[in-house]
Amino acid sequence: MKYRILGSTGLKVSMLCLGTMNYGGKGFFGYMGNLDQNEVDEQIKTVIDVGVNFIDTANIYSEGLSEEMIGKAIKNLALKRDDLVLATKVRGSMGKGENDRGLSRKHIIQEVESSLKRLKTDYIDLYQIHTSDPLTPIEETIRTLDDLVRSGKIRYFGAANIAAWHLMKGLAFSNHNYLNTFSAVQANYTLDTRDIEREIIPLISDQKLGLLVWSPLSGGLLTGKYKRDLQSVEGRLNKFPFPPFNEERAYNVLDVLYPMAEQKGVSVSQLALAWLLHQPSVTSIIIGATKIYQLHDNLKSVNVTFTADELKQLDEVSQLTKEYPGNVIELMTMDRGSGLDFLTK
Repeated sequence: MKYRILGSTGLKVSMLCLGTMNYGGKGFFGYMGNLDQNEVDEQIKTVIDVGVNFIDTANIYSEGLSEEMIGKAIKNLALKRDDLVLATKVRGSMGKGENDRGLSRKHIIQEVESSLKRLKTDYIDLYQIHTSDPLTPIEETIRTLDDLVRSGKIRYFGAANIAAWHLMKGLAFSNHNYLNTFSAVQANYTLDTRDIEREIIPLISDQKLGLLVWSPLSGGLLTGKYKRDLQSVEGRLNKFPFPPFNEERAYNVLDVLYPMAEQKGVSVSQLALAWLLHQPSVTSIIIGATKIYQLHDNLKSVNVTFTADELKQLDEVSQLTKEYPGNVIELMTMDRGSGLDFLTK
């Protein structure tokens, strides 16, 4: 296993991270999976044995049950807590009360205490806001997270599913007030969904943030088991098509991945994951599985390499359409080292 530095911190995380959204199967997240404690223990042991040190969860996953199961697994497997990087999230609804959701100081402090108890730990390595809260000023959220870092209850904090402008507003507030700031962004990024390349990736590259990728296989679509009508195979996408994806682009990508995988003697899933690992902005990829053989297969993606021609082929078939203002900016900055200097003559 290889490790990468998380943003501008000194924290090393494995370039594969274990995702745990399918632990417990309680409430809404029963759609994602319902692994029991024995299966959770097996998954965590499997990834630890190959060097994965990074585990990601959220307080809302199975109404807190995912966190509880991770805490129990760490105890059951007699793992050393300090060898692990535990990440969880806050923002979603954890009750029926008016303040049981959001990013207010009250809710964040309430939920970090609850997560610590469920995980059976006295600190969280990476505490992430799960998305924006339109009712809470981001200044309040950041001051609260800064306080939690200073108290030792969290080590770093990050943001998931956030607009680039909102993230930059938070970074600027932190920097201006000499506060701890976001260390990483968690976002959806796949061969068929490259939207974050428009605004978020340029921002995190400029601001030196880590990038954690969730649902790197588009909810199972890029495993190759689904066909163009989505109906030929039973799976989660037939019941709950999430995350959103461009169906035509996805199947065009799969048309390239199938023969490439056969030629290389690897799975389609491994190729889709390996492509992400070849993107310079990516720090770690969050892999989740409902079956242990899927997890073993995904872990092999770290060994997959591409030729320059293969990367070019995948890039071309998955390219985003040009949109304003990016298309105009690209045209008007061709004189800055693109080799098209004739535009300025």
